[in-house]
Amino acid sequence: GALSPLQVLASPLRRTRETAAPLANRWGSEVVVAPALGEIRIPDRLADRADRIALLAGSRWADVDVVVRQWRDALVDCLRAQTEDSVVATHFFAINAVVSYASRDDRLVVFSPDHCSRTVIEVDGDTLRLVQRGAEASTPIA
Repeated sequence: GALSPLQVLASPLRRTRETAAPLANRWGSEVVVAPALGEIRIPDRLADRADRIALLAGSRWADVDVVVRQWRDALVDCLRAQTEDSVVATHFFAINAVVSYASRDDRLVVFSPDHCSRTVIEVDGDTLRLVQRGAEASTPIA
């Protein structure tokens, strides 16, 4: 069904703000930029970005650098802090981080969300629960 006007959050990156803007405009609101919804933080000491992403894609949360775990913790804390239902425009790894956390799956990548797919997470206190995983596609992660 149709959603009623909700708060619209986005990562600081232009592509997510541009994705979120038409919905916010339709609902007569502004996009709220939340830095914690930003792209995954990849330790600089790893090789080039494509190699780092490929390495992380096959990783487990227990094995990643503390910088990556801190990024996920900030992301989860941001969602826990929301006091109202919201629409969030964010990134491949962020969606996967939330889904893996909510479903207690230790993999960094648990599925390949399609562009503009809708994943639904319920926040109840400190608990995140996966309600609906978004449509999947063969989304490149580079």
